[in-house]
Amino acid sequence: MRHDAIIVGGSFAGLSAAMYIARARRSVCVVDAGAPRNRFAAQSHGFFAQDGSSPRAMLAAARAQVAAYPTVSLVDGEAVAARAQDDGFLVELADGRTLEGARLVLAFGLADELPPLPGLAERWGASVIHCPYCHGFEVADRRLGVLNLSPMSVHQAALIAEWGPTTFYLDGGELDPAAAADLAARGVRIESAKVEALHGEGLGLSAIALADGRSDPLDALFIGPRNHLGSPIAEQLGCDMDQGPLGAIVKTDAWKMTTVPGVYAAGDISRGAHSVTWASADGVTAGVAVHRSLVF
Repeated sequence: MRHDAIIVGGSFAGLSAAMYIARARRSVCVVDAGAPRNRFAAQSHGFFAQDGSSPRAMLAAARAQVAAYPTVSLVDGEAVAARAQDDGFLVELADGRTLEGARLVLAFGLADELPPLPGLAERWGASVIHCPYCHGFEVADRRLGVLNLSPMSVHQAALIAEWGPTTFYLDGGELDPAAAADLAARGVRIESAKVEALHGEGLGLSAIALADGRSDPLDALFIGPRNHLGSPIAEQLGCDMDQGPLGAIVKTDAWKMTTVPGVYAAGDISRGAHSVTWASADGVTAGVAVHRSLVF
């Protein structure tokens, strides 16, 4: 079967795009591997009328609503390759299946590159977090820390101080005197020792161990890890990239079309700022753009 559109990725951006294409009565196939980027978080915050909801529950409800449209096909699987053909695109799945469509929406998200710090990975999305707008309110006025991972970490430390008493852990790195003065003016404590491990009960965080033998009490650690595209498909198709603050993102125009005609990108892979709300909005934009491209 040939579809009007194939969407690679069935999370907030992909399902939002699919709904708008389906409401335009066009056929759309959503391929999803079942590993959304925010699967580590128990709750999602800041999304209109869904504040505090489970991301998995939100996606399950959205998936059911999208599946109710008669022109929608949902495919569980991993898209591993895509190529242009005469009048559209061919998408290959890991199990050998192939799909054909006139348009292609890339919404497969990003993969975070977590630092190999003992105790960090298992707390990711719980007491080790990234976005203060998504999770900061829940840890406000507690003992907060920011781990130095990149030049952007200084900006992150200055921002996190809005939510509570903050320590910037340099982890053996260096800090420009001007940046140090700015952080001090914001009340941010600077700790220069290397960080050795994180400790706490279960997914909680109670202390950060330093290499010199000291231990700092801590309730939440903010990090800004680098990331990369969750699939090689955009590169395979020849889409141009922009350099985001923490990694490459797919270059798009205002309607989310990439530099390859007929290929659109939505969500985290196409913007520097990330949230469920932005991902869904990008999906809506891409879905409308796909339909308009099929009409005009």
